[in-house]
Amino acid sequence: MAAWKLGPALATGNTVILKPAEQTPLSALRLAELIAEAGVPDGVVNVLPGYGETAGAALAAHDDVDKVAFTGSTEVGKLIVHAAAGNLKKVTLELGGKSPNVVFDDADPEIAIAGAANAIFFNHGQCCVAGSRLFVHESRFDEVVDGVSEIARGIKLGSGLEADTQMGPLVSDEQLRRVTGYLESGRSEGAETRVGGRRHGDRGYFVEPTVLTGARPDMKVVREEIFGPVVVAAPFSDLDEIAAQANATSFGLGAGIWTRDIAKAHTLAGKIRAGTVWINCYNVFDAALPFGGYKQSGWGREMGHEALEAYTEVKAVCAQIGG
Repeated sequence: MAAWKLGPALATGNTVILKPAEQTPLSALRLAELIAEAGVPDGVVNVLPGYGETAGAALAAHDDVDKVAFTGSTEVGKLIVHAAAGNLKKVTLELGGKSPNVVFDDADPEIAIAGAANAIFFNHGQCCVAGSRLFVHESRFDEVVDGVSEIARGIKLGSGLEADTQMGPLVSDEQLRRVTGYLESGRSEGAETRVGGRRHGDRGYFVEPTVLTGARPDMKVVREEIFGPVVVAAPFSDLDEIAAQANATSFGLGAGIWTRDIAKAHTLAGKIRAGTVWINCYNVFDAALPFGGYKQSGWGREMGHEALEAYTEVKAVCAQIGG
């Protein structure tokens, strides 16, 4: 791959520096190739591969950087906030999540089960808004959990280069150890594994799609972001109870609600502290729709009109005219 130099655009201050995650640099470098082929002048967009603790830390602290937008873990987001304090640069953060996915007793079972499975197993659960806490009305709990478990059993794991693969590997050995560590924690603390719960095979970073039940609210698998194909399911009885359970987290990025009663859905949506709430759908995005989180899920919004405010400054110019 070619290297892209910081060009003349730096002199005006109108430049973008993209620092990809160290695990996934090639797609960003390919983007740089396409930008160059499109005729964008050197220096307008720059790709800077490197490790977070070196390249990322230097960018976050640099006095010539006026704005940082970070997508990643809450832990690293907090480090960036501290690093950015030197010149009080603007910072927006799209961080972790532990999103609740709520299925009421009047939900369409086929749609809700498929939606709940997609919410957690999409991209092998390596998704900031993954619906990793599944709450089901007590009268439908076994039906929905059994349905999600059946979908999990049928998911084919394998290489992304194989046409029939439905779920690929985790991104790294580090992430594999993280996810399997959570699975071991859940087992040791008394959670029941309905399906999955293990590493898949002895090669590659594969983890079986997993459904856990019987977990207590204080368990790590309930409180912390796993970032893998692991969902913890729990029953609830009424709207006020589930609103409290949904908000019993330090995160607030996304949430899902499944019901035929739109008034009930909007009532719960108003109570949940999350940046995006999906009703009878999940993972729906649009360039005009603001996206971001409450609490430790981040600062600011991506997309939509709200995103522009983080990248612009308001200037007032006053001039006296005449005598």
